Amino acid sequence: MKEFLFLGLLLLFGGQRSSACPHFCSCPGSQVDCSNRSLTSSSLPSSFPAGTTELRLHSNQLTTLPNGVLDGLTSLRSVSLHGNPWACDCGILYLRAWLLRQPSSLTTHLGVNCSSPPSLRGRLVVYLTEEEVLETCHYWYCNLALASQVCLFVFVVVQAALLVALIVFLRRFERLSKEARRTTEESFTAGEGLRENEYIPLKDSST
Repeated sequence: MKEFLFLGLLLLFGGQRSSACPHFCSCPGSQVDCSNRSLTSSSLPSSFPAGTTELRLHSNQLTTLPNGVLDGLTSLRSVSLHGNPWACDCGILYLRAWLLRQPSSLTTHLGVNCSSPPSLRGRLVVYLTEEEVLETCHYWYCNLALASQVCLFVFVVVQAALLVALIVFLRRFERLSKEARRTTEESFTAGEGLRENEYIPLKDSST
């Protein structure tokens, strides 16, 4: 009995959360207006009311959409996505796939243009080929690999410089040690000579 009660409460509160208007947005009727809110891909609401029929996300700072954020909106009839600086790299694959699944009668794709990289700037996201998008991903991985190689090279150079400095220090220390040892031996020898010279007058005076 307790299990059914807990399940009922979970469904009740879960349904309330799914129908709640996202923070920073306004929700007149079944419309969800999140436009002109300076939203970024990280500050975008993670979910929208299940009964949303019109979603306005235009004129923000979105570069990508989180995977699956629009998949549960089965009643959706219109989405405005224009006026955002979309980055057409690996992160745009979800939005591209979602746009391709929409009926041709909808104009959702209009204004959804690439802002970066420079080679794709101005292109409509829906018309990008998968090869073009994956090519930008390869460039990103190549840049990461190049940066890693540069960091590794700098690390090796620093280690080599430290090793050379250590060798020079040890050699200088060894040379100073030899000089100190030789100076000590010379001082000891000179001291022995003085002692012998001191004994000689004593012998002469006794005779």
